[in-house]
Amino acid sequence: MPPKGPPAKKNFVQRFFSALGPGVITGAADDDPSGIATYSVAGAALGTSLLWTAFITWPLMAAVQMMCARIGMVTGRGLAGALRQKFPAPLIGIAALALLIANTINVGADLTGMADAAGMLTGFNTHFFVVVFAGVIGFATIRFRYYQIASILKWLALTLFAYVITAIVIRPNWTTIARDTFVPSWPKGHEAWATLVAILGTTISPYLFFWQASQEVEEEKAFGRRMRVRRQGATSKEIKDRKIDVGVGTFFSTLVMYFIILTTALTLHMHGLTNIETSRQAAEALKPLAGSFAATLYTLGIIGVGLLAIPTLTGSAAYAFAETFHWRQGLDQKFMSARPFYGVIILSTIIGIGLDFANVNPVKALFWTAVINGLLAPFLLVAILIVACDAKIMHHQPSSLLGRLFVGLTALLMFGAGVALFVL
Repeated sequence: MPPKGPPAKKNFVQRFFSALGPGVITGAADDDPSGIATYSVAGAALGTSLLWTAFITWPLMAAVQMMCARIGMVTGRGLAGALRQKFPAPLIGIAALALLIANTINVGADLTGMADAAGMLTGFNTHFFVVVFAGVIGFATIRFRYYQIASILKWLALTLFAYVITAIVIRPNWTTIARDTFVPSWPKGHEAWATLVAILGTTISPYLFFWQASQEVEEEKAFGRRMRVRRQGATSKEIKDRKIDVGVGTFFSTLVMYFIILTTALTLHMHGLTNIETSRQAAEALKPLAGSFAATLYTLGIIGVGLLAIPTLTGSAAYAFAETFHWRQGLDQKFMSARPFYGVIILSTIIGIGLDFANVNPVKALFWTAVINGLLAPFLLVAILIVACDAKIMHHQPSSLLGRLFVGLTALLMFGAGVALFVL
């Protein structure tokens, strides 16, 4: 047999699809059931007036996620570990606790949303589905290794196409909505400002920062780089590939956000159904207006994205605590060797189940999640920016000037939106 030559060079299409991974998963996880509810409320209450936010948030979200990815790739640490190089451990611990509280509330709201969707499709008791979904997700997170979980999550990301199809099924008149799509309108009144803050908090959420960086570490471990010193630094090709990955993932996320707002605006809002509080109410109201097919797609999408988002929520908090307190961590670890890490995942899931059985109002729960995230996110972005600019921590591969400008702008916008909410 002739000797093997060098590996064949990948063409653009092959390289494009091989680059997709952590960024796509993180982007898709952003559109969790609580996010779907937020976008549905925005479309029902305010019509198409906030469609422009999708195009504004895309570059901001992409810049933030790429900066977190770069920190993970270059330092060989997760975000909490990198932040500990610059800030006191107690401060990082407080941030990790706030993240756990917000994520756990979100897990409860997401489980309720998924159970409501399953209950609508089957007629079974929703509490039954809460336990089933939580059990299946928790078992899979603990039992499967990282590369298996990552593969499953990438396929689950495809369920988000349900919302693109749903919007197309109702046949929107693109000419009439073009203005609200491309021309930003200033929010009018407290409700509009509150909705804008909720959209920003749902789209640019702290748990995604931690998950993105930790996934980079897991990817490195999957390639056999178990020691941190072997994970430090990144080649220009690796960084370019991750930019493609993050760009596609965040674009996909904001595209879905756009179509959810559009669907509910052109059905619920146009028919005067503006007081929608949950994704279940939106799905039930869609059926007579957009047809059974569109309503079923909308409902199935809630279940699919919940299966994708909940491991991200519980996992990101576990990574934050593990790096803050130097626990053994990682979805590639067996349960007995990383019990505190998996303990956070189990605790968050159990409390999430409890919130549903306690009949905690998911809308109020999401409000408090938004408040915590709204307080945490801008400060966290400033801290991320400081770390990303530190040449020593970043091993002389700091984030680009353009990336710093976009992340700085994102922090300012989130500070401003939060202040406007309380002032107005």
